[in-house]
Amino acid sequence: MTARKQGMTKDPFKESMKEAEPDKQDREWAWRTAIGLQAVDGLRTSEYLAQTAIRNIEGEISFEQANALVQSYYEKNSCRNADDRTEEADKVSVRIAALLSEKTFSFTPNEYLSIHRKLFTGIYSHAGRIRDYNITKKEWVLNGASVLYGSGTELQATLDYDFSEEKKFSYKHRSMAKIIHHLALFVSRLWQIHVFCEGNTRTTAVFFIKYLHALGFDVTNDIFAENAWYFRNSLVRANYNDLKNGIYETTEYLELFLRNLLLNESNPLHNRFLHISGAFKE
Repeated sequence: MTARKQGMTKDPFKESMKEAEPDKQDREWAWRTAIGLQAVDGLRTSEYLAQTAIRNIEGEISFEQANALVQSYYEKNSCRNADDRTEEADKVSVRIAALLSEKTFSFTPNEYLSIHRKLFTGIYSHAGRIRDYNITKKEWVLNGASVLYGSGTELQATLDYDFSEEKKFSYKHRSMAKIIHHLALFVSRLWQIHVFCEGNTRTTAVFFIKYLHALGFDVTNDIFAENAWYFRNSLVRANYNDLKNGIYETTEYLELFLRNLLLNESNPLHNRFLHISGAFKE
């Protein structure tokens, strides 16, 4: 009788449940986004990856099996051309697709570092590690100029500060326009730190997508998949000033991207509009 009573009073909703496999539509979105994000570094994936992705989308293999297949493929077909980064694009794509399909997230600097480590282990020797030197990057959208990135001696402190400030911010009673403007500021500042030697934009994109999910947004559309390079260029323009030539940092382009992503608007996202030679000068 005692055992029966205990069984009757046990709350089944307090029991942890193993995370279910994402459905076909979610897997397809994750793969499209993962492959599309390789464009931020001008990379392209292989036909082998496309075939592997289809097998996963159709439910024939899991993400773990897809990853193992890609790893095995490149162990047998090692690329000898140092300029060919297809292997990187393939391996990172399957890892991004898997991460985007997970229903887990923690808004912490450690999560951000962990995403980079998961994406680039075996590809970059510095995977998951904060850089300790200063960097510059020539940008097409800036006619070869570079954004001023975070100082190599202050990166952890800067990262911690940005996360703490975001945690203090309340989205309650804000209009969608103000929410989008704030999100644009947050992600552009996070990206500007450029915590890692390489792989910053892909890491930032994955973290940001998972954060948006945590905030309750449905971002399972093709905006990232089809406009990844625009996303990167809009981050650049949000962090670049050339006052003598009338160029000012602006989140306007990033906000257009986010309005399409979050509100299903159809604002034109053309990279030529972001190029400083065609920028509006006040």
